[in-house]
Amino acid sequence: MGNGSLQELEITQGTVVSLAVTAAVLFALPIIYVALWKKRCGKNVSFAPLIIGAAGFLVTVRVLELGVHMICIVLDNPISRFINGSTPAFVLYGILMAGIFEECGRYVIIKFLMKKNKTKENMVMYGIGHGGIEVWAITLLTVINFLVIAVILRTQGTENGLQLLGITGDAPESVINSVTAVTAMVADFGAVTGALYVFERFCCMFLHIGFTILVAYGIAKGQKKYLLYAILAHAITDTLPALSQRGVVNMWVVELWVLACAAVLTVWGVKLYQKWAE
Repeated sequence: MGNGSLQELEITQGTVVSLAVTAAVLFALPIIYVALWKKRCGKNVSFAPLIIGAAGFLVTVRVLELGVHMICIVLDNPISRFINGSTPAFVLYGILMAGIFEECGRYVIIKFLMKKNKTKENMVMYGIGHGGIEVWAITLLTVINFLVIAVILRTQGTENGLQLLGITGDAPESVINSVTAVTAMVADFGAVTGALYVFERFCCMFLHIGFTILVAYGIAKGQKKYLLYAILAHAITDTLPALSQRGVVNMWVVELWVLACAAVLTVWGVKLYQKWAE
């Protein structure tokens, strides 16, 4: 692809509106979860676990796990070449890293760093913090970047917009190909895409609450097997999303899978929550 392909892409007003609405809903989503849970539990729930859950995600996923990904996926070395060159290895690596880092991180933080607020109500708040910051730090940030690109190209025109984005005629082909791919995603963004983004994050919020209940329940009962359950549940949930990154399954299958996993884990989490004796 070259600059000609970029010039042919059109950003419509509908795309800009869809991106803006999606960004607004994604921003509000974690706040709604917090408000509803706080309203239900009142003084029995604290905001401290919310903040700790958010910090836990940033440390375990955006720092530690991302550091491993840089070595095993991004940088060119024998390990990355093996993983990227094999779909089974890529999927197995991806689901295990996500499960191990996030759930072991949850375990360490809840067991050793949270001296107070270990009630079941506060564990739900921890899960909201973990899932909520994922919405903001990953999905919302992506949509905002798309929105910025869409507004620039829409208001400045494709040629001037690309120059503002730092893309000129003498840019390396790899850069142009990358920008073309991103711009194509922006141009294709519509109401359905935005709804899928929100739906997936809605389900993932319940998943993170469920994972947190599993881990915290095991800590409360002194049963480490629940940490293993959480790792396996997380890995299973991520299997189809990982396969979709390799083009094996489409996004509709992934969304249905995420919904099914969220439903199963929510039912399981509710049962443990009801059994939990303070």
